[in-house]
Amino acid sequence: MGKTGFAIRLAKCFGGQIVGADSMQIYRRMDIGTAKPTAEEQASVRHHMVNIVDPDEPFDAAEYGLRAREVIQGLIAEGAIPFVVGGTGLYIKALVYGLFQGRASDQGVRQRLKAQLTEEGAAALYARLARHDPQAAVRIHPNDAYRIARALEIIELTGRPLSDHHDAHGFAQAHFQPLTIGLALPREQLYARIDRRVEAMLSAGLLEEVRGLLAGGYGEGLKSMQSLGYRHMADFIRGRLTWEEALRTLKRDHRRYAKRQFTWFNAVAGIHWLAPDQTAAAADLIAAFLLREPVANSR
Repeated sequence: MGKTGFAIRLAKCFGGQIVGADSMQIYRRMDIGTAKPTAEEQASVRHHMVNIVDPDEPFDAAEYGLRAREVIQGLIAEGAIPFVVGGTGLYIKALVYGLFQGRASDQGVRQRLKAQLTEEGAAALYARLARHDPQAAVRIHPNDAYRIARALEIIELTGRPLSDHHDAHGFAQAHFQPLTIGLALPREQLYARIDRRVEAMLSAGLLEEVRGLLAGGYGEGLKSMQSLGYRHMADFIRGRLTWEEALRTLKRDHRRYAKRQFTWFNAVAGIHWLAPDQTAAAADLIAAFLLREPVANSR
């Protein structure tokens, strides 16, 4: 059982609803490569923050935090328990604490940076960002053209690095006091599961899904198309990788991503690590949390 099945079972137990916290499941038409909950799963428990934007629409963690917070406040007002489910740590951080909004913008600067991305490529602008804001560069993937350009835009408009704005924000005031549960497996089991998941995605038609997106006008340079699976299939379609190379690097990059997720969430104070089959233990934690009884930290 993965996190989706784990969360659905618990949400049913407590009459809850699921609020997605996955930076890829927000996109319509991107189903297989994002391991999006199936129509049947979404029908069994109501899901929010899934299928909310098209692949070419700008969307970031700050926007997610604002929209997901509204959803959760509405659920609480209705007496429904929100289960925030997903592995995008920055989205969850934005939800709980908010993020530096960085709303200052200039269309001329943005268009110029967009043109430079087209002419010079993301690597050149990423190198520029690394010189001017190395802290931000560590947090931003070298292929994430949208966030690279946005960080450079903020530097140009404010005269200060994005990391300075984040440090000033401080993330000190939480909007919610959540109970946080993480799912963990021994490394060998986790990696074997990842390999099976990748093979299942390919069998389910990931390559055809990417062909359809490209044919629909969603270019490789989009933030959404630079994500795991989609860029690998695009590289194969364009002849930059053989099928064997695409499969090998896709599995490798999924394993690396899982390792980064564990590092991120392991730093979350008070997280309770459980195995995917420990739904009963999770239910006990949730029941105690809802009663505001002391819950021992499992770390």
